[in-house]
Amino acid sequence: MPTLRPTHPLRTLQELCESNYRKLRRLIPDLAAIDDEAVACEGGRPALHLKLLERAPYTVLLELSYCFRPDDADPSFEPALLLRVYLDACMVEVIADHERPRLRFDRPVDRAVLEHKWQMNYFLDKWLDHCLQRGYRFAAADDQPEPTTVNV
Repeated sequence: MPTLRPTHPLRTLQELCESNYRKLRRLIPDLAAIDDEAVACEGGRPALHLKLLERAPYTVLLELSYCFRPDDADPSFEPALLLRVYLDACMVEVIADHERPRLRFDRPVDRAVLEHKWQMNYFLDKWLDHCLQRGYRFAAADDQPEPTTVNV
C-alpha cells in the first residue's frame, strides 16, 4: 500500500507552515494591529481566544485556543496552540500545544521530531480551515463596532 506522506517531510512541513500563514492571515487580517488579547465569537460556538505573547520585528508569538466552560471559575482553554509567526518568511509554525511542551532544538533534528512537527502543523491546518468555515475572524481594535445605546 503506498504511503500518503511525501518522501520529503521537511518540504511538506514548509508547505504546511506557508499554508497556515495564509489561513491565519484570513483569520487575523490585520496582525500588526491586533490587541494583546482578542476573542472571536460566532453563533453560539465556543469563543476563539487569541493571546499575543511576544512581538519582535520579524516574528510574533501567539496562543490560539477555544474557551470551553467560560462561566466556570476554571474555564478550559484547548487546544492552546503556541504559534510562532514568521512575518518575513510568511510562515506559521506550531511550537507547542496544551499536552506537549515546546520542542527543543539543542540537539540534531531527527525524523521523530520532524514527524511530531508535521502532525502539529497538520492539525493547525485543519483547525484553521474549521474556524474559517464557521466564520471566525479577529478584527483590529479600531475595527470593532461601536456599542449601540438605546435612549429610553
